[in-house]
Formats: sequence, structure tokens, C-alpha cells
Amino acid sequence: MEDYSQEDWGNHSQDLHGYPTDQELDEMPVTKRTLKIKQESSEEAQKRDIMQNIVQILESVQLKWELFQSWTDFSRLHLSNKLAIFGIGYNTRWKEDIRYHYAEISSQVPLGKRLREYFNSEKPEGRIIMTRVQKMNWKNVYYKFLEITISEARCLELHMEIDWIPIAHSKPTGGNVVQYLLPGGIPKSPGLYAIGYEECIERPLSPHLEHRTQDVGKEARGDTETLSSQASLQVDMESTRIIYCYLGIAEVRTLQQCLFLHFQANTKTFSKDWVGINGFLSQNCIVEPGVSPKSIYIKFVEVERDFLSAGSLVECLEKAIGYPLKFNN
Repeated sequence: MEDYSQEDWGNHSQDLHGYPTDQELDEMPVTKRTLKIKQESSEEAQKRDIMQNIVQILESVQLKWELFQSWTDFSRLHLSNKLAIFGIGYNTRWKEDIRYHYAEISSQVPLGKRLREYFNSEKPEGRIIMTRVQKMNWKNVYYKFLEITISEARCLELHMEIDWIPIAHSKPTGGNVVQYLLPGGIPKSPGLYAIGYEECIERPLSPHLEHRTQDVGKEARGDTETLSSQASLQVDMESTRIIYCYLGIAEVRTLQQCLFLHFQANTKTFSKDWVGINGFLSQNCIVEPGVSPKSIYIKFVEVERDFLSAGSLVECLEKAIGYPLKFNN
């Protein structure tokens, strides 16, 4: 890596961060400045969450770190045209443990080219690494990668970049049965789709409320009822999350046809003997008094038919989300 003067590094640092200068901030209205900071904070948080998810995938497959020696290593044939999930790591003279600096899914650019950018001092990414090594912030730099297929890259895109779409229910017909109302705009093309349902996340009681619960025997019955009401209210106010339960591959049929078969056909030909995802969706259409059906969601992404048969898509998604898909077994 070539040397840079302190003055050059100062110029490079300003180019890297892309933050507004003090003069620009002074000239910017307070309201606009606040919105800009909030927007940047939100974007940074989103990038951090995605990177943590990618690190989780890399750690789950137990890859070994490889020591970086020369960026010409990445011109090797086996890296030149591969798509992959990769991580960049480092250690210091004081701590040998390797920590992550960066992680990414290289789904558009071949891995060899992307890694060269991280180890080339003329590129913004490489300039950061070069400077930290030169200043002895870091001792060694490492990398690891997991090769993926195009379909697996699209599967990870489905998980991390595509939003869930809620499925509406009709009013009960024929007594206690509701029907799913699929949204418009589902592509008539091959691809991947996921089905999920909403689950309430309940956190433990706060320490203050828990302490009061332990002392409840010393309080009047009226206070006990108030406490119970407070605990119930706390659970009700908790956020929900969407649980993946099925990953579908629309290879022979289109995305529209596959989703129609899951959500429309089953309400007309319902059978208690059905199992799997269709049985789950059908059972969810039966409304019992005082019980609402589960909220169901879908997401999908188009993938060329020729790529859908490659890779291990279900295992790929399960590693990314951290739990098994209930109806893909």
C-alpha cells in the first residue's frame, strides 16, 4: 500500500464521510438540519441492521478467516466471477481476536472485483483500511466469503430488502368462514415468495412492576386489580413481528398462480385433513367467537426461471432469519 501524507489523508477523510461542512450547517435552517440528521440516523441504523444480519449468516456457517497479503490474490480464477457473502475483519497488536469491519452480499458485482475495491488504496473503501494499518490502529486484515447462487442472492434480497404485504380478510360468509383478499399487482412471472404471520412479542415486566408483584400480598385487593390491569396494558402495547413460515418457489407456475392456489382455492375446497401451508391458511379462515384470524403477510421477488433450480433456498433463508420454516419440512 502506498504512503499518503497527513495533508492528503485529511483531504481523503473529508471525501470519505460526505458529511456537510460547518459552514454548510450554519447556513442550513434548523428544521432542515434536524430532518437531515434524522434521515441520516435512520439510514445508518438500517445499514447497521443489514450488516448485523449478514454477519449472523457468515457466523452461522462457520467460515475461516483468510489473511490478506496482496490484492492481486483476488484476481485468482476461483474468485473472479463468483457471487458471495463476504466479510472484512481485522485484529490489533493488543488483541488477536478478529473483529468485523464490514460485511456485504455481493449479488451484482463479482466477488473478486468487490474485494479488490476493499484492498485498493485508490478506492474509498481501501483507503480506510490502508490508513488504519499505516497508523497501527490495526495489525492484520482478513477476509472470509461464502459463495452463493443468483437465486440465493435473490432469496436474501427477498428477506432484507422486500417489505411484507398484509393480506386482507373478507367478512365472514356461510357462518364462520372468512376469505383472503389478495392484493393486485402480483407478477405473472417466476420467482420466490414467502408467507408469514404476525406474532405478539411480550417482554418481561419492568423491575419496578415486578417488585410490586412480589409485595402484592401486603396490598389491598383493589391495588391487586390495578396492578393486573397495568401488566395487561403493558403486554397489549408491545410491538409485533412477522414470522416466516413458508418459502415458495414459483418455477413451473407464476407467482400469481402459486399465491392464488394457496389463498383462494383452499377456502372453496377446505378439508380438515389438509396439512402444511395450505392446511394452516385454511384453518385460519375459520373464525371462532371472540377469536380473530391470524394476520397473514406475503412478499415476493421475481427471478428468472433458469436460476431457480440452483442453490439451497430454504436453508439459505433459514440461516438468514435464524429459525426453521414451519411448513417447508
